[in-house]
Amino acid sequence: MFRTLFRRQNPPAAKLYHLSGETALKRPYRLHLRLQEDGSGILIVNASLVLHLNHTAAEFASSWMRGESEQETIRQMQRRYRVSRERLQQDYRLFVERIQTLLESPDLDPTTDLGLERLTPHTAPLKAPLRLDCALTYRLPPGVSPDRAPSERVRRELSTEEWRTLLATAWAFGIPHVVFTGGEPTLRPDLIDLIAHAEALGMVSGLCTDGLRLAGRDYLQSLLQSGLDHLLFLLTPEEERSWQALQTVTPEDLFTTVHLTLTPQRLPLLEQSLVRLRQIGANALSLSAISPDLRPSLETARQRAAELGLSLKFDLPVPYSEFNPVHLEIADEIPPGAGKVWLYVEPDGDVLPAQGMSDRVLGNALRQSWAEIYGRT
Repeated sequence: MFRTLFRRQNPPAAKLYHLSGETALKRPYRLHLRLQEDGSGILIVNASLVLHLNHTAAEFASSWMRGESEQETIRQMQRRYRVSRERLQQDYRLFVERIQTLLESPDLDPTTDLGLERLTPHTAPLKAPLRLDCALTYRLPPGVSPDRAPSERVRRELSTEEWRTLLATAWAFGIPHVVFTGGEPTLRPDLIDLIAHAEALGMVSGLCTDGLRLAGRDYLQSLLQSGLDHLLFLLTPEEERSWQALQTVTPEDLFTTVHLTLTPQRLPLLEQSLVRLRQIGANALSLSAISPDLRPSLETARQRAAELGLSLKFDLPVPYSEFNPVHLEIADEIPPGAGKVWLYVEPDGDVLPAQGMSDRVLGNALRQSWAEIYGRT
């Protein structure tokens, strides 16, 4: 679909486009289109679905996101393509119709329902990562063992202005999505300011947290008003206050993925926890295990979650304070995205391919350019 059957001249300049709004059914959406140097494009829908567009579809998308009329789009493309107006008009309307269908029905699989080609995850060439996982701090809440965060590697934390600069340069490089993690990121008093800054730049912003501060309605409302787009809530199923905080968050207009790390101590609580998540209306579930020995239990949990109708999410960052990463979330046949699709920034600005890969420091985001850092992956 949308094949380029003709040679075109002067492709649009490589650029990152951003569009947010509401559909006719009042569904909020956020789109990021990265035009590549060869004229192809990557369309990111709500920071989760990645569509790889050929040259023609990329031009349709950029024109539509800029608000150009169908007539103007067709007129401009006729100058560059030797194809009939009727063919261009038919392809353009089909493209817009399918994108609008996708925005109205976020659970559809584009492979079967939209006719848009999707590649195997993490296999497409990229000029910049799609997501930046920023550990604002390795500080931990009182009572949490200090070995849950690698504080010995980090001698200082970036200031608010340094983080603002880092986010601005990341956006300029073409990184559309940032997730704030830790340690426990809500221990940073400037967290809300940094989320608002990411929002002002045009970035999609997420937060990974144990969620306990969100039980306070004033703090939760401040987060919501800052422009936060999604939340990864680290559930501690053996603690009732963790459930209470989650129940405070769930009714809000914020897409919340609950992360559950399997440990030997939590296995007896697994069935009860999954059922309770379903009962309180959790949006989605992310699963991992503390050890490879628990892989069979992880598979059992996945199957039970599917039976309960819990949507499973993968490739999400997990706060270091709870999960020293043993990456069991990603199916064996899917290539890893660390260092390609996402990068991880430590509290001092050092950049790693992913959390826990401290033996592969790619550079420091305040001392080297993103192009230099990404070129080392």
